[in-house]
Amino acid sequence: MKHKFLAFPLAALCLAPFAADAETVVAQTAEHRYQLDFHVNDAALARLLPQGWAPDVATQGPARDCNLRLIFVERVAVLGGDGKPAAPPTQRLAYLAVPVKQAATGSTGQIIIHGLTDTAADVPGWFGVYQQATKVKTSRSQMSRDGKVVGQEDWVLAASTGEHFELHVTYEPAVFLMRGGDTKFFHPADPAKYQIVKANQVLDIQRNTTTNPADRVKRFSYRAGGGRIAALFDGSEKVLSWDLFPLVSTTVTLP
Repeated sequence: MKHKFLAFPLAALCLAPFAADAETVVAQTAEHRYQLDFHVNDAALARLLPQGWAPDVATQGPARDCNLRLIFVERVAVLGGDGKPAAPPTQRLAYLAVPVKQAATGSTGQIIIHGLTDTAADVPGWFGVYQQATKVKTSRSQMSRDGKVVGQEDWVLAASTGEHFELHVTYEPAVFLMRGGDTKFFHPADPAKYQIVKANQVLDIQRNTTTNPADRVKRFSYRAGGGRIAALFDGSEKVLSWDLFPLVSTTVTLP
C-alpha cells in the first residue's frame, strides 16, 4: 500500500488510556475511513434486522434518507483492552452499518449487518457477521497537482462466497470538521448485547445530495453485493453522501 498523505501532528494519533465506571475497554484504534451513505431497498434491509428493530432514518441534515452505510476502514493502529498492540496491530476492512431504533424502548444506535476483513482473527468477530476477505487490494495517496491537493483511494475486498465491496474515488479535500460522541453498536442476533464506541473524528463531507456542499468528488465508482448481501445492492440503491474521515480515534467498551 502506498501512503503519501499529509502528516497529522503526532499527538493526534496517540491513543490515550481510557477509564469509565462500570465499562470494560476491549479495544482502541486510530483509523482512516471513507464512508458512503445509501438508501437501499427497505424490505431487503428489514429482513437483515432483528425483530422489533427498524432503520432510524434521518428526515433532515446530511444523513437524510440514509438507511445503510458502507464504511471502508484502514486501522493504522489497534490496541487491545490492556493497551498493548493487538495481533496484528493493523487491519483493513469494510462493513455495512444500519442506523437503528427499537420500537418498544426507543433505544437508538447502529447494527453492523455484514463485513469483510483481512484479519482472520476477527472472523466472525464479536458481532458474528464478519467474513474473511480472500482478495484485498487497497491504495491511498495524496499529492499536489496544478496548485491543488488531490487525494485518491482505491479499495477492493472480496470473499470466496461472492460478497464484495469496491470503491474508487478521487477528490479535493477541504477544511475538516471535528466531531465526537458515543454510539451503541447492538449485536444483530442478540440486541440485548452491545458495544459502546467512543469516537473523536475529523470529517470532510465531499458530496451530499441534501446539503449540496461544493462537489469535490472528481472520480467515483463503486461495486457492492453478492452472496448474503446481494438484495441490498440490486441496482435500485442510491448514494446520498460521500464522507472522508482522514483521522478517527476510537475506544470500544462493553457495559
